[in-house]
Amino acid sequence: MRILLALPLLALGACQVTKDDANDTVSMTYNEDVAENAASDVGNFAEGVANEVGNTATKVGDKIENTDVDVDVKTDGNKAEANAN
Repeated sequence: MRILLALPLLALGACQVTKDDANDTVSMTYNEDVAENAASDVGNFAEGVANEVGNTATKVGDKIENTDVDVDVKTDGNKAEANAN
């Protein structure tokens, strides 16, 4: 989510400012290709992060699924104990 906060800065990086001291003017141009490439890079990075999170969640889920839990239930008022193997 934080990467989305960088999008305005990437768009600003696509702006090119030139100053003409002889005419005392400043001009700004927007390079659409640079902005498009930056947005594509951000999208690819976000997709990669999402894939990694999904893969990690799957691996953790598999480990949890393959865990055996033995529970000793006591009826004498003491708390039950859980032992994970």
